[in-house]
Amino acid sequence: MLDALLALTEPGDEVILTDPTYAGMIYRVRLAGAVPRLVPFQLESAAWRLDLDALSAAVTPRSRVVFFMNPSTPSGAVLSREEWEAVAELCRERDLRLVYNAAMERILFDGRTVFHPATLQGMAERTITVGSVSKEFRMIGWRIGWVVAPPDISGEIARVHIYNTVTATGISQAGARAALRAPDEDFHRCRAEWEHRRDALSAALIGYGAVPAAGGWSQLLDVGSLGHDSFTASRLLLEQGRVAATPMRDWGGPTADRYVRLVFSNEPVERLAELGRRLSAAIGPPR
Repeated sequence: MLDALLALTEPGDEVILTDPTYAGMIYRVRLAGAVPRLVPFQLESAAWRLDLDALSAAVTPRSRVVFFMNPSTPSGAVLSREEWEAVAELCRERDLRLVYNAAMERILFDGRTVFHPATLQGMAERTITVGSVSKEFRMIGWRIGWVVAPPDISGEIARVHIYNTVTATGISQAGARAALRAPDEDFHRCRAEWEHRRDALSAALIGYGAVPAAGGWSQLLDVGSLGHDSFTASRLLLEQGRVAATPMRDWGGPTADRYVRLVFSNEPVERLAELGRRLSAAIGPPR
């Protein structure tokens, strides 16, 4: 991700991200010397939807890149075809590149299917896809990723990479190759288990107004509605409920501080079922 941003932006250029988004994306923008411009997700019909008016308004003469993850961490939001069409139209009209973080692309629930934005009109030559084995293949510690980019920018990204990264170890590369060659059934079984755990988490959060993740492996809990900021809620949850929840203050704009992130990917269903009781003891019952 950093390689692509360094190749595509100059200091002071602007990069458009969702609000909230993965903190590692926001801070890589800043490491590249660029400026994050945040477009909020908003709640519509019990789902996270991108504010398309805010998306259009976020573009300025300094905008260079749209930097989106789908499914989005930490919310579990999945962009609709209409939302991707709006992104594509903006990229075409304002001459923007799309850096697409596809690390969780296939982790989709409720019958959703993969949609790649590069398939839209005029986007194949504008889209830089970043992938890895960390999420879909559950190989977080192996640190293997890749970039797929149009010819006019791929050489620049590769040149940045030479000076920005130590070559991945041979054993990691061999492990990633084995994972990529594994039968699709392996992933489908894992995705089904993640959806089962998502369902268990959502059932435990009934009454707290949490939006079930449409994909990915985490979702948000609105602790602001209970009178807490994210850091206070995170501390209370850990100390009084024995729940590790990430405060979202630095994962977006001002509204992000009303949320904490709950990661369900590695939690057994039996333990997720206890969450409602633990939340009530730590931060109060639902209102």
